[in-house]
Amino acid sequence: MPDIPLRQQLADCLAALAAVASPATVSAYTRDLEALAQFAERQDIDDASQLDAALLRRFLGAERSRGLAPRSLARRRAAISHFATFLVSAGILSHNPAELVPTPRQPKHLPKPLDVDQLAQLLDTPHDDSPLARRDQAMLELFYSSGLRLAELTGLNLADLEPRRVRVMGKGGKPRQVPVGRSAQRALAAWLACRAALAKPDETALFVGLRGARLGHRAIQKRLRDVARCRGLPEHLHPHRLRHSFASHLLESSQDLRAVQELLGHANLSTTQVYTQLDWQHLAATYDAAHPRARRHQTGPDDA
Repeated sequence: MPDIPLRQQLADCLAALAAVASPATVSAYTRDLEALAQFAERQDIDDASQLDAALLRRFLGAERSRGLAPRSLARRRAAISHFATFLVSAGILSHNPAELVPTPRQPKHLPKPLDVDQLAQLLDTPHDDSPLARRDQAMLELFYSSGLRLAELTGLNLADLEPRRVRVMGKGGKPRQVPVGRSAQRALAAWLACRAALAKPDETALFVGLRGARLGHRAIQKRLRDVARCRGLPEHLHPHRLRHSFASHLLESSQDLRAVQELLGHANLSTTQVYTQLDWQHLAATYDAAHPRARRHQTGPDDA
């Protein structure tokens, strides 16, 4: 069999991935697979058909030894598995060798949700009436009202807004519709009333910056940090904390894990369970109130 250049197959795989995945995923997988290619070349392997489980174990072991975090190792393995699946479909490999390599275990780190008082301080603090202030308020309200991911809010267009709901494009290009609460509706209406003062005439993005074009991920993250600091929140505020707060507070009130899963756009219920852990006091109170054997009763002299 003639040589099948590893780097050419990597390029073909990433080109196919770019047609169906987000730019962030393509960028991350590019870094991961470039690291694999460099490791393979140092071992005089430049043929894609030589990709096997032994090579993958050595690669991930070397990455672990140089201090790569478990989460990054798991993503490395996921990228390699995707590439191997591509090679199998192309007839270059007979099986996916990544399936023989265990996924690195990751500690579960839950983002800490904002409590009700912190949210009130963030969302209800008076602000000026400038277009930028209205825009920032609308973004904050929409993050918390609808539990959006950063990429979902960044990608919103004017045409995605409907009465009391918004259409978003989730992970893997999966669309969904989520409700928009009254406070967020009011904030959006205030922003839309002055959006034309900033936006270019042909700009379709819902949220724009001073240059009139769509706001990017980093610009939105910076605006959230700045607004939170100005409003007296001592902790770093990332969009995902607002998403986690949305999920946690909704689950506390509704107890409907499936509904929260749909609203968050999670493919697997296990993902929702990780992101929406209820605090122990709430769980204990629910148990005491609902379980027939947990209800407290007066003890009499014969109960000993």
